[in-house]
Amino acid sequence: MDAAAIEEMFQGLGPVTIKRMFGGKGIYHMGRIIALEVRDEMLLKADAQSAPEFAEAGSTQWTYDGRKGTPIKMPYWSVPEDAYDDPDIMAKWVRLAYEAALRAE
Repeated sequence: MDAAAIEEMFQGLGPVTIKRMFGGKGIYHMGRIIALEVRDEMLLKADAQSAPEFAEAGSTQWTYDGRKGTPIKMPYWSVPEDAYDDPDIMAKWVRLAYEAALRAE
C-alpha cells in the first residue's frame, strides 16, 4: 500500500507518519504507533479493552510463530472488511487504534 492510500485510510483520525520497519511499515499518529502494514495487510493496534470489538467485527489477531513454533499473539488486529468501503466506519476503527495506543503508555 502506498503512502497516499495509507493517509487516506487514516484521514478520519488526522495526519499520520509512515516509517519502514520489519519489512513493513509502522503508522504513527501524534508520535504513537497505531498500526502496522505487514505483507500488504493493514493491522490496527488494540488492547484488552478494544480487542473484543475487533473480534466481534470478524477481525483476526496478528500472530507469528515463536522460536519453538509457539504462536505469539501481537496487539494488532486486521481491519474489519466493511471499513474499507466506508470512511466513517474506518474512522471508528482507526480512532479505537489510537485510543489503545494512548492507553499503552
